[in-house]
Amino acid sequence: MFKKILIANRGEIALRIIRTCKEMGMKTVAIYSTADKDSLHVKFADEAVCIGPPPSVKSYLNIPNIIAVAEITNSDAIHPGYGFLAESSNFAKICEAHNLKFIGPSAEMIDNMGDKATAKQIMRNAGVPCIPGSDGILLKIEDGIECAKKIGYPVILKATAGGGGKGMRLVWKEKDFEKAWNSAKQESKASFSNDNLYLEKFIENPRHIEIQIIGDQYGTAVHLSERDCSIQRRHQKLVEEAPSPFMIDELRERMGKAAIKAAKSVNYEGVGTVEFLVDKNRDFYFMEMNTRIQVEHPVTEEVVNHDLIREQIKVAAGVSISGKNYFPEFHAIECRINAEDPFNNFRPSPGKITTLHTPGGHGIRVDTHVYSGYYIPPNYDSMIAKLISVSHTREGAIAKMIRALDEFIIEGIHTTIPFHKQLFENELFKEGNYTTKFMETFKLKEKK
Repeated sequence: MFKKILIANRGEIALRIIRTCKEMGMKTVAIYSTADKDSLHVKFADEAVCIGPPPSVKSYLNIPNIIAVAEITNSDAIHPGYGFLAESSNFAKICEAHNLKFIGPSAEMIDNMGDKATAKQIMRNAGVPCIPGSDGILLKIEDGIECAKKIGYPVILKATAGGGGKGMRLVWKEKDFEKAWNSAKQESKASFSNDNLYLEKFIENPRHIEIQIIGDQYGTAVHLSERDCSIQRRHQKLVEEAPSPFMIDELRERMGKAAIKAAKSVNYEGVGTVEFLVDKNRDFYFMEMNTRIQVEHPVTEEVVNHDLIREQIKVAAGVSISGKNYFPEFHAIECRINAEDPFNNFRPSPGKITTLHTPGGHGIRVDTHVYSGYYIPPNYDSMIAKLISVSHTREGAIAKMIRALDEFIIEGIHTTIPFHKQLFENELFKEGNYTTKFMETFKLKEKK
């Protein structure tokens, strides 16, 4: 087992990793930018080293500085968390070259799954259901138009290196193809320094359901059932729950088998997710594979009573897994609490938190790195907390969440708490009757 782990991340996920490391008896090293000097992950790590100014490229994406800190602190492993360098094959390679264990899959696995066109081809070869689309990267616009004609409109153009909805364009008719093509290429080039595109049939009103997987170094892979991540705004998840209210036992079995097949096809090592779109007929299609821990991992932890960070570290250290799949025993829901103004088009709201009261009680979990007096910097993602409710039933989890949202007080900045309060009063949501298009028709009531 590792003696000391450097956490190449910030905020709540860095603090989350520190907690598990302490329980496992391992020392931790936090890195931080000057903007994060007062963050709780800095306070609770055994050691903390400033690696640069606020811009991510000069701090949390600064590989030479991170490796230097790992070496001077005698760390023997690096946990990348999510975001930043978590899915950087280059970072994984550099860690290996410096005898530092990258807590995640190999560089080759990251490359194979990180390029979405390559990932789809691997999945097709493995027999995992895929959305009809182009055979890999589209080399020219004419190829895309021809493919769209073949599979039928609507289609969606996607950046192969994409994420968070960037480099994606929906095309309903051929006359709109060229404009969408040029726009998607321009955005993907600016966002990822890579303008390669591929094309898929657009699945109307799907559910976004992902299967949590773990694979060890010896070829064993298991799943820990599903999460429903369909409540999204501009392809950014807002609420996640496990199990999915749309799920039935037969579908869970089929999706679980497909996810394990996907993991084994690349000899996957570590914790990850296989993401699917599921249509109204409960037919499902591979969308992408995330080769890291995800923001929404707590809902899975709560319903199967498993510490996924602990499992991730154990697998990286060479511990084998049991080969047993896990199924939900409870129902859990997560709300992402963002420093945003939901009444002003979700505009970011950095600044000082003047008052903070977090909810508690049975079945309530709060993952956060903020506190009263904490200043939220404008340089990073706006998520400041995750509120998770757990109960034996979905109705119970919703009731607990409503109560917890009423208790959650954050003053000095705007947050998405008012949005969540209204969402949990919505009859369609309470019935579990929602898709990825839910937020397009959800109307936020005026601020009281």
